[in-house]
Amino acid sequence: MTADSLQPQITVLDAGGQYCHLIARRVRELGVFSEVRASETPADELTGRKGIIISGGPSSVSAPDSPTVDPAIFALGAGVLGICYGQQLMAHLLHGTVRKGAKGEYGAAVLNIHDSSGVLAGLSPRENVWMSHFDQVEKLPAGFTTIASTSTCEVAAIADPARRFYGVQFHPEVVHTAKGMEVLSNFLFPICGCEKDWDPRGRIASLEREIQAAAAGRNIFFFVSGGVDSSVAYRLCLRALGKDRVHGAYVDTGLMREGETEFVREALGVEVVDARQEFLDALSGATDPESKRHIIGEQFVAVQERVLQSGHYLDGEWILGQGTIYPDTIESGGTAKADLIKTHHNRVAGIQKLIDENRIIEPLTSFYKDEVREVGAALGLPDELLHRHPFPGPGLAIRLLCAAEAAPIVKMGSGRLVPVRSVGVQGDERTYRAVLALDKVIWNDSLLEQATHLINRHATINRVVALCGTHHSMETMQVAPGRLDRVRLERLRRADAIVRRLSHESGFDGSVWQFPVVVIPCGAGDRPDSVVLRPVHSVDGMTAQSVLMEDGLRDRITAQLLAVPGIAAVFYDLTHKPPGTIEWE
Repeated sequence: MTADSLQPQITVLDAGGQYCHLIARRVRELGVFSEVRASETPADELTGRKGIIISGGPSSVSAPDSPTVDPAIFALGAGVLGICYGQQLMAHLLHGTVRKGAKGEYGAAVLNIHDSSGVLAGLSPRENVWMSHFDQVEKLPAGFTTIASTSTCEVAAIADPARRFYGVQFHPEVVHTAKGMEVLSNFLFPICGCEKDWDPRGRIASLEREIQAAAAGRNIFFFVSGGVDSSVAYRLCLRALGKDRVHGAYVDTGLMREGETEFVREALGVEVVDARQEFLDALSGATDPESKRHIIGEQFVAVQERVLQSGHYLDGEWILGQGTIYPDTIESGGTAKADLIKTHHNRVAGIQKLIDENRIIEPLTSFYKDEVREVGAALGLPDELLHRHPFPGPGLAIRLLCAAEAAPIVKMGSGRLVPVRSVGVQGDERTYRAVLALDKVIWNDSLLEQATHLINRHATINRVVALCGTHHSMETMQVAPGRLDRVRLERLRRADAIVRRLSHESGFDGSVWQFPVVVIPCGAGDRPDSVVLRPVHSVDGMTAQSVLMEDGLRDRITAQLLAVPGIAAVFYDLTHKPPGTIEWE
């Protein structure tokens, strides 16, 4: 049975949340076919749905032009679940009151359950959940009761069982809400009466048909990076159209990790295009992360055009294939009301122009990283490709932070404010804020809780790091002007290789989903840079938890990094996602 022959039992109304499509995918994981629709979809178009879920979003319900839903959905007779902003919007439309909270609540929280029935059936009195909000419900609509709270949010879940209306302020769809799937299952089956009708193993045949239809007789030129997404998308296109109509090329941008070009050439057997000088020249004056991403994306378009103007590509009509997955589009503001978190290199103006001209094919835009791995395994791709840690398309450029001018490090509470800004996602909105560095810490799990507490308390930061080791006291260090040049790139490349080698030898890399190594322009004297270690656990990249490593491994990595010329200090990122994105830029 294919999706084309099914009618969705569940509709997720998109209020602009970063996790909107993740909700629909979780529903599909539970065996129920679901769709995503715009939040303002008229109720008469949703007739026959067994359940409706209103997603989170970055807005306040009282703000002008904030997302809303057709109030008539509450008269359809379907079950309704509001998540985060969705709970607030449901309360607002049903004549309750929503107010701005005393402080934000981002990341891990403990849910105190007052009524373990309905969507919370089977849960323990205290459960670990994931929060990302500032506003909260103050006065309940008629017919509702509060069924859970946290230390920060008095109304963390609400219920009107008679009408099958429920709301949760936390995010059950993210992996870091421990019993999130139970919450969704409770809504789907006992409350809405859904039946299992979706088998994800049937995706490949329909993907091939979609590729054939989208290509419409044209050939596909595919940039592959050696990462999971582009490799799976490339293999799908080869399978759907044949090798005579699909050409793969790997662009050596000069921004790759040590040994990357050789690995991709051997693993995928594709053409290697040397564009190192072009990319480095274009990036030479850039310091702003959004500017870097735009430049890299446009350079990919320019290289594509240059390659297609040569050889046999002039003999037919070629379109560009990409391994874009859903998190790339949602973080780039790719749905109607989503906030722009960061522009991905495959969503810049030049790429958008090709999309508008129907000259792009992206078979994986509805998929998340773990789903892409499932598809790749079914296609027979080797494990060494499928289980590589994700590596961003812009490469080391977004792990090499730059600064246009010098700035001092200043004392702030229990740490020091480092005026190097990184990208975050808080309350579904993009933030671009400074980093708080802790120079005296006790390395245990409470350190991660401390970081979350500090970020929730201080509006000027979205990330907390801890000092692992240094050549200089932090009192003598400062942020210095730093550009994207060959010297700093080689410094980062060497640091990254050290971390990858030691984490692989220890087996630590198998216990984390991704391990970015970041260089920031913070140091002193002839050591102007510092390294930040960023190991995280995730399933799909939409949320992530910082992971602490054992003391001996951290000490070995720190010692070898401090031996690299130009490195002044080593820090450890303690920040979950949210409030910090996995990559710093």
